[in-house]
Order: sequence, then C-alpha cells, then structure tokens
Amino acid sequence: MKRGAGGGGGEGREEMSGRENSPLASLVTGRLFTVGLVTAWYSSNIGVLLLNKYLLSNYGFKYPIFLTMCHMTACSFLSYVAIAWLKLVPMQTVRSRLQFSKIAALSFVFCGSVVSGNVSLRYLPVSFNQAVGATTPFFTAVFAYVMTLRREAWVTYVTLIPVVTGVIIASGGEPSFHLFGFIMCIGATAARALKSVLQGILLSSEGEKLNSMNLLLYMAPIAVIFLLPATLFMEENVVGITIALAREDIRIIWYLLFNSALAYFVNLTNFLVTKHTSALTLQVLGNAKGAVAVVVSILIFRNPVSVTGMLGYSLTVIGVILYNEAKKRYK
Repeated sequence: MKRGAGGGGGEGREEMSGRENSPLASLVTGRLFTVGLVTAWYSSNIGVLLLNKYLLSNYGFKYPIFLTMCHMTACSFLSYVAIAWLKLVPMQTVRSRLQFSKIAALSFVFCGSVVSGNVSLRYLPVSFNQAVGATTPFFTAVFAYVMTLRREAWVTYVTLIPVVTGVIIASGGEPSFHLFGFIMCIGATAARALKSVLQGILLSSEGEKLNSMNLLLYMAPIAVIFLLPATLFMEENVVGITIALAREDIRIIWYLLFNSALAYFVNLTNFLVTKHTSALTLQVLGNAKGAVAVVVSILIFRNPVSVTGMLGYSLTVIGVILYNEAKKRYK
C-alpha cells in the first residue's frame, strides 16, 4: 500500500517535471527555429547575390534582363505552389481593376529595381554594391516627403548625413569604381525605396492590403510580361545563345535554375523572418546581413578593397542604425 502510494507520488512528480520542462523545451525549439529561418534568409539572400555576380561578371553570362526574367518566372511558379498547394499563407484575391493596376505599377518599379541591380553587378564588386544599397533609407525618406509630404523629426534627417557621406567616401576609395555600374546601383536602390513608399500609398486601404507572399504572387507574372519584350529587344537571341552555351557547358542551366529558385526563397524567408521576429530584430539582422555579404564576397571573389572604402561603408551602416533608432524614438 505504502509502496503503491510512493509509486503514485513518483509518477506525479514525473508529470510535474514534464510540465515544468515543457515551456523551456518550447522556448529552445522556438529559438532554434528562428535561428534556422535567419540562417536560411542570410544564405538565400547572399547566395543569390553572389551567384548573380558570378554569372554576370565572372562566368560571362551578360544578360541581366533575361536573368531577371528567369527569377520572376520562378517566383510566379513557386509562389503559386506555396500559396495554392502548400497553403503557407491564405490566398488573397485581387478585388478590382484599380487594385490590379496598382499592383502592375508596383511590378514595373520592382522590375526596374531588380534589373538595375543585376546590371550593376556586371561592373561593380558585391562589396561596393552593398555599400550603395545601404543608402535605401535616404531615398525612402526623400520619396516619402515628396510623395506624401510626411515629415520626420529633424534628428532623423540629420542621421542621413553619415549615410550619404559614407557612400561618397566609399566611392572615392573604391579601386573597382565604374561610373555606369554606380549609376545603375543608385537607380536600383532608389527604385527599391520608391516601391516601398508606393506600396504604402497604393495598397493602404484595408480592402487592398496584401501580405508580401500574395503581392509577389501577382507581381511576378506581370513582371515577366514587362521583361519579355525588353529581353527580346535588348538581348537579342539570348535563348539561342543560352542553348549554345548549354551544349558546351550544361552547368549554365543548373546555375540558372538554382539561381532562380534562390531568388524566390529570398522573398519566402524574408516573409517568414518578418513574421517570426520583431521589427527591431529585423532591422538589426538586415544591417548585419549587408556586412556579412560584403565579407563573404571579398573572401570569394578576392576583389581589392581599400581602407577608405571600408571606412566609408562602416560610416554608412552606422548612419542607417542611427536612422532606424531615430525613427523608432520620434515616431
């Protein structure tokens, strides 16, 4: 009897112990899941950047518009698979012609951003490309003021000074500086900022808001429609050239397929990281991601860097951190 009672007490203690450990186990599992998501986000983002650079510069595949069209085609197909088949997020429908026209406008700007970014990679090292790309907050603030007359606190605008100054310093100290590549990179950065501001303006009503996965589902096919005539006109016989390249080196097909799939996973992992972390965490991770991309690209491509260039990039990153902090504090 006593032994039975003692046994029952032991089982009770085991059950209580299991319940006590359960929240800790869930916390550890949740953190591991978040770390896995961030790792996948970093890997896909940096991977597509480096592979774009390799294809367009080192490998000699000089067709950035066609490459972008491959990306958008993959995003169209994989977005449909993720939403319609795998049910990763609920399907959101386009409710009116006006909403569709707004999405088409965003898609056009998005195309300009990606194509310009890919063109710039033909001429600039990834490290400098990322330094220029870090000035996105500057263009976002400018477009937000011009298009919505929304003013930030004066301290917020002051923090943009090191953002711009850093890129000017980095440009002066960049051994591989190329004016056309620089212009394309600035254009890509400005277009990326314009898209974010336009998205806030055009899809601001509750009935028109789309999460990033559904927005990509509708934007990507429209982008393909925009890019197809541009590819045929500006990159004549690119399909025939690609087939000829594939006969000599079949790896080009695998490079394009893998690169295009990565382009989709950049968007997927960005959505998931945004969903499972806070806005502050996302800002910190985003700033760190650019720095990691710079280091990895220098290690892989061995492009020359100067102390002046690295100081300029560091100043830009510091400015971006201060800008995000000022926006949060004076919101």
